[in-house]
Amino acid sequence: MTIKLIAIDIDGTLLNNDHRITPGTKATIQAALAANIKVVLCSGRPLTGVTPFLHELGISGPDQYAITFNGSMAQTVTGNVLVQHALSYTDYIDLEAWARKQAVHFQVETPERLYTANPDISWETVVESHLVHLPIAIRTLDEMPTDLIMPTAMFIDEKAVIDRVITAIPQDFHDRFYVVRTSPKFIEVMNKNASKGKTLHELATRLQVNADEIMAIGDQGNDLPMIQYAGVGIAMGNASDPVKEIADHITLPNTEDGVAAAINRYALNYSEE
Repeated sequence: MTIKLIAIDIDGTLLNNDHRITPGTKATIQAALAANIKVVLCSGRPLTGVTPFLHELGISGPDQYAITFNGSMAQTVTGNVLVQHALSYTDYIDLEAWARKQAVHFQVETPERLYTANPDISWETVVESHLVHLPIAIRTLDEMPTDLIMPTAMFIDEKAVIDRVITAIPQDFHDRFYVVRTSPKFIEVMNKNASKGKTLHELATRLQVNADEIMAIGDQGNDLPMIQYAGVGIAMGNASDPVKEIADHITLPNTEDGVAAAINRYALNYSEE
């Protein structure tokens, strides 16, 4: 089997616990690029939050790609949008109203800004803004533009609040949207057609790459769809149990260059077990 494309989650996978790419992981990814393997970073972050790592790895040019907003978008690393599954303004109104009833902080992220109607900004929103390099815009419902591209909405709060909210989400929302808890403090809500797996499939189809020529590496529930789709699905050693259960292989943790170990074994020197 020849691997032509490697899809890699960022937080908890590509990055170690210090939120850095280790020299070993960087060298191995650059070896994969030198072998003409596409390396596609697949993240819940917008492109602004992915770009620093693309630069660090030397992934550049109009023929390199990233999957952003948990699969709501696939883009060239230069910003050309190839796939887009966004929420509507009506979706935003419904979700924001429910968040107020639940007393949970709520925001939407666009490619340019992070929007919230709540002037009592959550500390987690401030952290997210810094992490993904998006400025915060406070807009009342009347002030909110109706034509925004909204790839993702987020219930974002302390873990205890999110623990409560995740069990209260109505079935209607599960039917209408792709709802996934992406961290102890985040629940993301996206277009039903958005997921890392679905958008990886759409991107691969454009690139004429088959699923069995793809390796996907991740650690959390939002990575499940791409790990299931890829011919070689890899769970990090620090992955959640559901991810480990469906993966084809389990690599080392993100603290031990797990991404490098997986690429070396299954892409650069692949051998059947």
